Amino acid sequence: MENYAELLDTLTQQEKDLQFTAFSSDTALALGLKLIELAKARDKSITINITVNSKVLFHHAMQGASADQADWIRRKNNVVARFGRCSFYVGIDHKHRGVVFDDIKYLPPVDYAANGGAFPVTLKGTGIIGTVTVSGLRQAEDHALVVEALRAVLA
Repeated sequence: MENYAELLDTLTQQEKDLQFTAFSSDTALALGLKLIELAKARDKSITINITVNSKVLFHHAMQGASADQADWIRRKNNVVARFGRCSFYVGIDHKHRGVVFDDIKYLPPVDYAANGGAFPVTLKGTGIIGTVTVSGLRQAEDHALVVEALRAVLA
């Protein structure tokens, strides 16, 4: 695996590259359906959540998904809202600095999970307006699936 500094650079570049000029309910639907398609092609079971301004535009738990995944999504989304970065970046950044994220007293683990899978929905020239989040795989896989779907929808 890449070292933490290289991975942080990659994640930062993804956040810069994967931005929208417009985002609507139709965009959320296309993105959600792309995530389902990618997961099915890999025979994976995930839960997907896409929000804009705290409004859920898309939510789907695939057959076999765990009920716990919805709570992981909530906790990962809280990290994006708090830090303005993808949840994978926040977790890796803390590891890189030698900080155990779950030990931060003002960010209780019951409400915050700095694990991969939540990515900011960003409008160019505006900033972060929401999140697209996947739960159900290993954190690097959750993140990679979101990035792949974002690239496909933005292409």
